[in-house]
Amino acid sequence: MTTNAPKEPDMFGNDADFLLSLHRTHAAELRAEAAADRLARSVPRRGTRDWFGRRQHAGRTGDARR
Repeated sequence: MTTNAPKEPDMFGNDADFLLSLHRTHAAELRAEAAADRLARSVPRRGTRDWFGRRQHAGRTGDARR
Protein backbone atom coordinates (compact mmCIF):
# COMPACT_ATOMS: atom_id res chain seq x y z
CA MET A 1 0.00 0.00 0.00
CA THR A 2 1.46 3.33 -1.04
CA THR A 3 0.37 6.74 0.14
CA ASN A 4 0.87 10.06 -1.54
CA ALA A 5 1.07 11.95 1.74
CA PRO A 6 3.90 14.50 1.89
CA LYS A 7 6.92 13.38 3.85
CA GLU A 8 7.28 15.26 7.10
CA PRO A 9 10.61 17.04 7.53
CA ASP A 10 13.03 15.42 9.89
CA MET A 11 13.48 17.65 12.94
CA PHE A 12 17.23 17.11 13.07
CA GLY A 13 17.86 16.66 9.36
CA ASN A 14 20.80 18.00 7.38
CA ASP A 15 19.10 20.76 5.45
CA ALA A 16 22.02 22.25 3.53
CA ASP A 17 20.36 25.62 2.93
CA PHE A 18 19.49 26.00 6.61
CA LEU A 19 22.99 25.05 7.75
CA LEU A 20 24.56 27.43 5.25
CA SER A 21 22.35 30.33 6.32
CA LEU A 22 23.09 29.54 9.96
CA HIS A 23 26.83 29.55 9.24
CA ARG A 24 26.61 32.84 7.35
CA THR A 25 24.61 34.47 10.12
CA HIS A 26 27.09 33.36 12.76
CA ALA A 27 30.03 34.51 10.63
CA ALA A 28 28.39 37.92 10.17
CA GLU A 29 27.86 38.22 13.93
CA LEU A 30 31.51 37.39 14.57
CA ARG A 31 32.65 39.97 12.02
CA ALA A 32 30.42 42.64 13.59
CA GLU A 33 31.73 41.83 17.06
CA ALA A 34 35.34 42.02 15.85
CA ALA A 35 34.65 45.36 14.18
CA ALA A 36 33.11 46.73 17.39
CA ASP A 37 36.16 45.57 19.36
CA ARG A 38 38.51 47.24 16.89
CA LEU A 39 36.53 50.47 17.08
CA ALA A 40 36.55 50.41 20.88
CA ARG A 41 40.34 49.96 20.91
CA SER A 42 40.89 52.77 18.40
CA VAL A 43 39.01 55.42 20.40
CA PRO A 44 41.20 57.02 23.08
CA ARG A 45 39.99 56.70 26.64
CA ARG A 46 38.87 59.78 28.49
CA GLY A 47 40.78 60.90 31.53
CA THR A 48 39.41 60.45 35.01
CA ARG A 49 37.10 63.15 36.29
CA ASP A 50 35.79 64.06 39.71
CA TRP A 51 32.15 63.83 40.76
CA PHE A 52 31.18 67.14 39.15
CA GLY A 53 32.61 66.21 35.75
CA ARG A 54 35.50 68.67 35.77
CA ARG A 55 39.13 67.74 35.56
CA GLN A 56 41.31 68.01 38.61
CA HIS A 57 43.98 70.69 38.26
CA ALA A 58 47.20 70.12 40.20
CA GLY A 59 47.72 73.86 40.78
CA ARG A 60 44.30 74.40 42.40
CA THR A 61 44.79 72.80 45.79
CA GLY A 62 43.75 74.27 49.15
CA ASP A 63 47.40 74.77 50.18
CA ALA A 64 48.06 77.21 47.32
CA ARG A 65 45.42 79.66 48.58
CA ARG A 66 47.09 80.31 51.94
